[in-house]
Amino acid sequence: MKFGSVCSGIEAASVAWEPLGWKAAWFSEIEPFPSAVLKHHYPDTPNLGDMTTLPARIASGEVEAPDLFCGGTPCQAFSVAGLRQSLGDARGNLSLTFCEISDAIDAVRLAKGEPASIVFWENVPGVLSTKDNAFGCFLGALSGSDTAIVPSGRWTDAGVVAGPKRTVAWRTLDAQYFGVAQRRRRLFVVASARNDFDPAAVLFEFEGLRRDSAPSREAGKAVAPTVGTGAPFSRTGNDRVESDALVAQCLTTGTGQPVGQSGQSDCPAHHPLPARQQTCRPPRRWFLCQA
Repeated sequence: MKFGSVCSGIEAASVAWEPLGWKAAWFSEIEPFPSAVLKHHYPDTPNLGDMTTLPARIASGEVEAPDLFCGGTPCQAFSVAGLRQSLGDARGNLSLTFCEISDAIDAVRLAKGEPASIVFWENVPGVLSTKDNAFGCFLGALSGSDTAIVPSGRWTDAGVVAGPKRTVAWRTLDAQYFGVAQRRRRLFVVASARNDFDPAAVLFEFEGLRRDSAPSREAGKAVAPTVGTGAPFSRTGNDRVESDALVAQCLTTGTGQPVGQSGQSDCPAHHPLPARQQTCRPPRRWFLCQA
């Protein structure tokens, strides 16, 4: 499995996925310090710089179209701690550039007779509540809808959209339930056009097997996880690492082969959403189901 990474930072995805044998085909980072870190740790992996140049470079064949495409575009435009200018902020608009890169990758791969890529995106939960429906614009672009997708009410923490281009699943996860002594909620999106790959099976679990059970209100006596005792992928301190590794576990089978090659997964069987929690409204060209 080869992947391309945008907004790479110090490259949490590589830390999480290299133990699985996955290799980065390229990075895309413009900030000087993380770029220097990437050059030091991954001298043989090219840093392509500005991600806005990638759609054309991938389409021309200059840049490889990898099996998996991942990134966490800038969150400042969506965060409740910021000005929340959303897609009106150039940083927020990079979420739509992310979709353009995904389309360019799939166009090249399909022209070569290769399966469509798997897409993985991360951001803050604040993207679900912007005034301009930024998440609906992102989902529309990624799924292939003609327009932004508009929910029946507010965007919920989990759901699925099946569109003309891709099936897209999203879920908000909290790092405190995955071996990290910190409350850090992040929104994760997995999407693909593959017929033998279900994005929802990566993110959703049977209710009885869910790891994010309600926290105890009693004083805890156990020692909090540390670098030595907690999850091994928390050692970098990067907030994307722990959940990148979680997604990687569900993207692979027990033999370490990517889903789509074996057609099976060791993840809990997917029960998309309990019937009592479903709020489904099928529009003309896509199907939306929210938790």
